Amino acid sequence: MEAVLVSACLRGVPCRYDGRDKASSEIDEAMAGRVVVSFCPEVAGGLATPRRPAELVGGDGHDVLDGTARVVEDTGRDVTAEFVAGAHRALAAARHGGCAEALLMPRSPSCGRGAVYDGSFAGETVSGDGVTAALLERHGITVRAAPGV
Repeated sequence: MEAVLVSACLRGVPCRYDGRDKASSEIDEAMAGRVVVSFCPEVAGGLATPRRPAELVGGDGHDVLDGTARVVEDTGRDVTAEFVAGAHRALAAARHGGCAEALLMPRSPSCGRGAVYDGSFAGETVSGDGVTAALLERHGITVRAAPGV
């Protein structure tokens, strides 16, 4: 069976910044017949649930990994280290589980794939990837944003 790393919030774990999950029957159907490794990089990086909203400032997750962008909360607190640590733990979990693919939460500063919030905390998005999505991609794991979320 194929293994896939999935954002834990998509599997019903209430670990989003607002203390909720984003489980859906569409996600469950997409994962049928596969080994699922559920993982929340933000919690794994040491952040609490619930927590302040955070967005990428100065670029996307690739830029964060390169040291030229940051992840900040809406209060201005820098949480870049926590996001990077969580991304590395997600990569370790994917490797341990034999995952060649990841299905992640759209627009998230960790898990976003193809679009992330722009850092203004106004609900606007820009092209780019979250920190975890970027790290997984750099290590050969195919990353997809969950549909319909």
